[in-house]
Amino acid sequence: MPEAVGRTAFRIVQEWLTNARKHADPAAVSVAVRGAATDGLTVEIRNPWPVGVAHATPIPGAGLGIIGLTERTALIGGRLEHGRTPAGEFRLWTWLPWPT
Repeated sequence: MPEAVGRTAFRIVQEWLTNARKHADPAAVSVAVRGAATDGLTVEIRNPWPVGVAHATPIPGAGLGIIGLTERTALIGGRLEHGRTPAGEFRLWTWLPWPT
């Protein structure tokens, strides 16, 4: 796989694990990575939506990680989606191109 794709996928998982730790600790996080040349690489990360978790002070940098991931994904021609699911999870999904 191209170095930029692998590095972007790594940064997405790294950032999301950091986000889950900050906002949904101690929730379990699931990570699924699938792909092949010409099909692209898909990364899907899920964790329970934090319920009843309130921070007395704002978390530094809150909200900037998703913006950065969206920009990083777009730079290599990928797509990123994130949000709450009907099942009450927070889901991040991204597709990254993987040319032959």
